[in-house]
Amino acid sequence: MAAGEPSTAAGHPIARVLPLLSPAHLDREFDYLVPPELDEIAQPGVRVRVRFAGRLVDGYLLERLPHSDHNGKMMPLERVVSAERVLTPEILRLATAVAARYAGTRADVLRLAIPPRHARTETGGAKKADAEKNPARSAAEGVDTADDSTSTPTEAAPAGQQAVGGSAAEAIDSERLRGSAGAVGSTDAGGAAAAGPRGGGDSAAGESASSSPEVEDDLLSRVDVDASAWGRYAHGTGFVDALAQGKGVRAAWQALPGEDWAARLAELAATVVAAGRSAVLMVPDQRDLDRLLAECVALVGDRAVGLSAGLGPAARYRRWLAVLRGQARIVVGTRAAVFAPARDLGLIAMWDDGDDTYAEPRSPYPHAREVAMLRAHETGAAFVAAGFARTAEIQAVVESGWARDLLAERHVLREVTPRISAPGDSDYALERDALARSVRMPGVAFAAARSAIKENVAVLVQVPRRGYVPSLACAKCRTPARCRHCNGPLALPHSVNGEAASPQCKWCGITEAAFRCQACGARALRATVIGAARTAEELGRAFSGVPIRASGGGEMLDTVEPGAQVVVATVGAEPLVPGGYGVALLLDGWALLGRADLRASEDTLRRWMGAAALVRPRGQVIVMAEPSLSTVQALVRWDPVNHAAAELEARAEVGFPPAVRLAAIDGTTESISELLDAATLPEGTEILGPVPLPPTARKPFSGTDAPAEVERMLLRVARSDGAPLARALTAAQAVRSTHRSDAPLRVQVDPVDIG
Repeated sequence: MAAGEPSTAAGHPIARVLPLLSPAHLDREFDYLVPPELDEIAQPGVRVRVRFAGRLVDGYLLERLPHSDHNGKMMPLERVVSAERVLTPEILRLATAVAARYAGTRADVLRLAIPPRHARTETGGAKKADAEKNPARSAAEGVDTADDSTSTPTEAAPAGQQAVGGSAAEAIDSERLRGSAGAVGSTDAGGAAAAGPRGGGDSAAGESASSSPEVEDDLLSRVDVDASAWGRYAHGTGFVDALAQGKGVRAAWQALPGEDWAARLAELAATVVAAGRSAVLMVPDQRDLDRLLAECVALVGDRAVGLSAGLGPAARYRRWLAVLRGQARIVVGTRAAVFAPARDLGLIAMWDDGDDTYAEPRSPYPHAREVAMLRAHETGAAFVAAGFARTAEIQAVVESGWARDLLAERHVLREVTPRISAPGDSDYALERDALARSVRMPGVAFAAARSAIKENVAVLVQVPRRGYVPSLACAKCRTPARCRHCNGPLALPHSVNGEAASPQCKWCGITEAAFRCQACGARALRATVIGAARTAEELGRAFSGVPIRASGGGEMLDTVEPGAQVVVATVGAEPLVPGGYGVALLLDGWALLGRADLRASEDTLRRWMGAAALVRPRGQVIVMAEPSLSTVQALVRWDPVNHAAAELEARAEVGFPPAVRLAAIDGTTESISELLDAATLPEGTEILGPVPLPPTARKPFSGTDAPAEVERMLLRVARSDGAPLARALTAAQAVRSTHRSDAPLRVQVDPVDIG
């Protein structure tokens, strides 16, 4: 329907609807008649309920048409759930692109993109109050008075069946909805603004009308953003100027050690907002979200909102509506924020894209980084991948020319980087301490910590694992210790009263009081990894009278006061200290580097750099790992770019993403064979496997009726054949769903955990 064209039942009586159905063969639109009483609010982008195969299902109205290609009987829309046009054309195009990229369905993507409706939040509660005062009128009009009108999508109908339905059931009063929306204009805790009044008038093609007062936009255009800190980076000032001019520049920004990255990203977002556009900023977790949101609120006030899964249904939907209605111009959130319906998007930025929380665990398993790049490419928005380290995926787009480096000169880097070393990195060091490479904490580490404590500054100790002794092995043959009942790994729990504790299974919780090795029969145990709790206990003895603080798991610290203290933190849980740490000790580097994971070295460098960046410029970082390893050398030189380039080159040689496109098919032997038999794979596709599902991977089903063994098959093609492979897998899943096969199966394109 063209912009401005009237949408009347007489002129456009057909509604094209996308039902939210899970089967792949039903990922298509169906046509319905629009009853005259629903004509005004049955606009593109609204939620609807339609009758499909005799059952009511949820869906989205995509467009209004004057006629349909279907020659059979068509049934009317059952009802319009809400007049709020929640599905914008841009998000629909993005959902279509993501579904095609990851061999999924649009229905699954839209479940990730659009939060469930919260009726009272959407209408401000006025509709329910009016319905209670005049129930007869409400019943006649079909007003939904439920607090939460979310519903669960129903499942499949036979393939090829045309949608059918009955008479309309309920309709929402559009004018009253607009009038009552102002009651939503409150402010949530944390400084994030909620939705306010929505402007009247219809928008073309499903775009909601902006409700932002012109005076507020004028004030935002005069926001004074001090971006002088970007002058420390080569072309940094020019990058900010390009954002102010509305250009779709794309960059990979490597932050300097000690950089206030939240303030820098907030400055970029405020620059975009001052130019009249919106920005989406993504972070891995709630702690980073709170920090970045506070910086954005300081610059633009309540025009910045935070979106995360930790919010309640009402708060999350209220903030999401503020973005949809144009009242919020900066969105700060976790991975789901990449789908935020920001108006006139000018910037998408993400911090620390290597964090595994950006990988969506629900179908079709998209990665927020790839979705962000898809969206930036389709909309022409600017894109920034920021972090202290760099992933091979970002290095690949830099080498392709799609994005550019945003780096500091080496002389600037040397001024702010702490002194980084590894024990035994020279013959002289080995002469002084012959055991420097073999002990967990060599003498140089203790000396550096004592020196920092004497100077009344904090010491950071990073430990890869939480707990007391999280991993045990036979003291004689080094075979991992396993439970006799369930074959789970044994660990030594922390004793509260100081008495010796017996090993305990981490799976079933049974105490193993009389351990005997299954390989050699020995009874003695040894620790293979020392956890954070045991490390803190040992350091408490070594530094008597010095406060020992722990951060990790459920007791994570955001900040600690400056002063002489030892902070023991697991990776990613390091708290901030005003002025920075004096010394950082990175323990058990072998535990991070020795993981059987494609991204082990990349992830290790990212975690090390995250901790080292918290140390003051004249401080010291000591990493307990083999000095000759390339990952250790990259940390010592603070050179994440060349490390990412070497990682990308190594993956290209052996044929791993991002150099190739890889699809992982998980399921039983029968379900995998069924899918591959139905798939017309691109020429040159390599089929690898089957192999047992990696222990760290989630199984593609839930419940007690699990098969005895789940296998994984890998399909590998060149990057140029990525789209044909996704189309082939999509078509094969559609064929399989028509057969109503209930065997568990999961298809993931470029999964994070390959095995």
